[in-house]
Amino acid sequence: MPHYTLVCSTSDIASSTVKDILINLHNFAKFDESTFYSKEYPNVQLHLTTKSLLYADELDEIYPDSDCFIFISQHRSASNIPTLTCHTTGNFGENLYGGRSKEMGICYPWIQKQYLVELNAMKNHVPNYDITIEASHHGPTSLNKPTIFIEIGSTEIQWTDKTAAQTVCTALLRVVSTKPDYCKKVAIGLGGTHYPTKFNKLLLESEYGLGSVAARHNLPLVEESMLKQMISRSIEDVSCVVIDAKGMGAEKHRLLPLIEKTGLELVKL
Repeated sequence: MPHYTLVCSTSDIASSTVKDILINLHNFAKFDESTFYSKEYPNVQLHLTTKSLLYADELDEIYPDSDCFIFISQHRSASNIPTLTCHTTGNFGENLYGGRSKEMGICYPWIQKQYLVELNAMKNHVPNYDITIEASHHGPTSLNKPTIFIEIGSTEIQWTDKTAAQTVCTALLRVVSTKPDYCKKVAIGLGGTHYPTKFNKLLLESEYGLGSVAARHNLPLVEESMLKQMISRSIEDVSCVVIDAKGMGAEKHRLLPLIEKTGLELVKL
């Protein structure tokens, strides 16, 4: 079984709510100042930090044997809609919120897909929440192992919602307790909004998994080198490029020849 590190921050309200549930209901006990273990989940450790999760660049040194870092965070949006999200990390341009400029984090498509599937199976526990992936954004990007963000949003009401936090914990712990598999097909995604509805549907209703996803507003920053990085920064081999054909705007005609040069299958949604 892979070794997973769950990462929570005391400076993040939703993260702290989930941390309390992991400790009080799932028996994660303190090992040292920052690390907790549970006998129920021998391949999982909980790392607790006081700093922003976006800047947790030191985890490789603390947990060299970890196979994946799973960050649990609060989510903000202008709409304030109750939302449970997950996404990969990456900066298509400047590093305004952690990580390095023009660097994508390493993806673990199977983890994201399975978490989304498990969460949707528990939708009746959180009927008022939207469940969706987000396009890739923010740091950390330079960790040597795959990273994924799991978020609860979008206001303090949801960040302190113990039912939502418990649902997130249950779905996540089911995934990390399962013998890992691989997605039958793995794609990178181009186009659509920050909450890419078509890609979300693809994960739930097909055999596809997703690595990095560039929303429409970031497409002008996707040059050939960035496209190659999106393809390579995944521990599962990327075999195709999925595009939201109507959600690419004027960048579609510029990007199609670059996609063709990759030699990967093009899938239009």
